[in-house]
Amino acid sequence: MESAMVIYQEDCERLTIENVEGLFGCWGRGPAAADVLRIFKGSDHVVLAVDGASGQVIGYITAITDGVSAAYIPHLEVRPSWQGQGIGSELVHRMLERLRHLYMIDLMCDEDLQAFYERLGFRPWTGMLIRNYDRQACD
Repeated sequence: MESAMVIYQEDCERLTIENVEGLFGCWGRGPAAADVLRIFKGSDHVVLAVDGASGQVIGYITAITDGVSAAYIPHLEVRPSWQGQGIGSELVHRMLERLRHLYMIDLMCDEDLQAFYERLGFRPWTGMLIRNYDRQACD
């Protein structure tokens, strides 16, 4: 699914800092653009939503997997000005298609996002986590 404005791609090799600048703007203290590029390159799978006019990344999803049984989706982000247009849902659909051969695909999300993921086929579950908020900006 591509509209005139949004291009979905899996290649992040040619991205520059300018393409991802401000991507975590709603986090308050999110990773710097250089660290966002490192997140993309360190992930097993990445799907990007790119503004066809500017080349700016407007959303993305990443997955880490063993390639045999399990995958974890650590990030799904869509710039606030682009939310509500189905971009996040499309990114999830595309990632799930890439991971469909696996037994389990897990993610953790805040409670207010559970309804979004339930609409896409995920089920609420009990999990455990550690959050080092002093490391949220990746510095």
